[in-house]
Amino acid sequence: MKRIKRRYLALQIESKSSLQHMSLINAIWGSINKLYGEYGASQTNLSLINYDSENKQAIIRTNLSTLNIVRSSLVAINSIAGSSVSLHVLSISGTIKALKKSIKK
Repeated sequence: MKRIKRRYLALQIESKSSLQHMSLINAIWGSINKLYGEYGASQTNLSLINYDSENKQAIIRTNLSTLNIVRSSLVAINSIAGSSVSLHVLSISGTIKALKKSIKK
């Protein structure tokens, strides 16, 4: 059986208001679903690993094969829970340890 390769994305959230972690992940799922449909969304295996509301940073995990789907869906998000936001990808890595190391630089 083939091992599934995953990628971790560090996100910076630009927003004037604080967001709940569930509203963030729902907005990402909704954007993927709108652009690529349910089949595309099911292929991503997306999950929220960590969310820091003080620094407005998040770490999400996805499959390597659907990395471009997730990145393009993040660009399409412009509002979450009624407040305007923009999501920026700070770094991408194959492990959480290397991702956190690259963010701190």
